[in-house]
Amino acid sequence: MIRTRTEVVISVQDWDSLVEETYGRPYCLQQQDGCKERQRVYIQVPSDADDFEQESVPEIVNGDEMGVSFQSWLIRDPNQLLNELRPDWDNGKDSLRLWWLRNFYPTIESVINDLYTEGLIEAGDYSIDIDW
Repeated sequence: MIRTRTEVVISVQDWDSLVEETYGRPYCLQQQDGCKERQRVYIQVPSDADDFEQESVPEIVNGDEMGVSFQSWLIRDPNQLLNELRPDWDNGKDSLRLWWLRNFYPTIESVINDLYTEGLIEAGDYSIDIDW
């Protein structure tokens, strides 16, 4: 006999849109942690909250240091340019977005718990389908 199960699957594009629209900040789950390959990320809502401790990371796109506390992510103005402008990249605006996506982001658990607290996602088990 074949056993089956029902899953609640969220596309990574829908997840990213929800986070960006809710918080007004650049966000892309696939770009985090050195860029994720195609995969499913399993999440539980609410989640055991892991949060990054650091309040900032060097303002270097693709730098080695990644991830900031949820509060630090919420506090920073998403339009604040990086310290080092890259005039070859749209006066620093493209590099700014990439820095947010690849270096300046909170843990997914922090985002999950806040979305749950705000009533934007229901309790349960989900998977996020990372595909592009």
